[in-house]
Amino acid sequence: MNNIPNRQAICDVLVEKANTDKDIVVLCSDSRGSASMTGYVEAHPDQFVEVGIAEQSLVSVAAGLARCGKKSFAASPACFLSTRSMEQAKVDVAYSNTNVTLIGISGGVSYGALGMTHHSAQDIAVMGSIPNMRVYIPSDRHQTKCLIEALLQDEKPAYIRVGRNPVEDVYTAENVPFEMDRATVLSQGTDVAIVACGEMVRPALDAVKLLQKKGISATLLDMYCVKPIDRDAVIRAAKNAKGVLTVEEHTYIGGLGAMVAQIVSAECPKKVKNLSLPDAPVVTGKSQEVFDYYGLNPEGIAKAAEELLR
Repeated sequence: MNNIPNRQAICDVLVEKANTDKDIVVLCSDSRGSASMTGYVEAHPDQFVEVGIAEQSLVSVAAGLARCGKKSFAASPACFLSTRSMEQAKVDVAYSNTNVTLIGISGGVSYGALGMTHHSAQDIAVMGSIPNMRVYIPSDRHQTKCLIEALLQDEKPAYIRVGRNPVEDVYTAENVPFEMDRATVLSQGTDVAIVACGEMVRPALDAVKLLQKKGISATLLDMYCVKPIDRDAVIRAAKNAKGVLTVEEHTYIGGLGAMVAQIVSAECPKKVKNLSLPDAPVVTGKSQEVFDYYGLNPEGIAKAAEELLR
């Protein structure tokens, strides 16, 4: 079982790359511990900025540094980064098209028992609605590593959401079929097409195996690139299936499911079912307990797929 969270994978890449790239700068809002950036601070104290509990300032300072030629990575809890600093993300980062990567840590329901104030079940909708802002939700540590390496090669704004806890690997260090802004096809089937992102990819992959035992073949797309979404991959998967199931750790309003439904309805009309969090305060508990409650686990995903085909 993997014990390295995606946030640690981000830090490891930045620590390594900052050894030779002195333009990399990491910023935190009193969140270096929860962002797993302590190792970066120790290795590169001169390439780190602590702004304190001030998310709006975090984003604006990151944008200012980017305008001076720096590669800014600003890390803060996703629940605060995507709401308190939306204006700064929209104006200072996206509208100005600055080289800032916003890292939303402990995303989704990672904070569990702390409730709605600390859940980020709306961040895809919020950040995805901003022109020029890309939205990425990697599924495991290996894909996270590839994503950060790719983002270091461009100069466009991006928002990344990662969870708090380690997630079971989807890929291996030797086999990560990563292509920027292209979904990864994890399985091919003709009955149902499943489109998942982030921490939901692993249980969706396990659900595919459960469905196979019942004679149901499923295509599974790892849509880590929520925006820009891989339209071609969605269309191909939908055309070859009887129905489409989307799975996300986000409200159904304005999230991955809504984006997929728009594409499918316009290009190849099929029935689309969304498995997600409700438009209501989410129950409190450990993240896995919340997932189990809403059917965001292998059994729940398989059940939703079966219901879709009836």
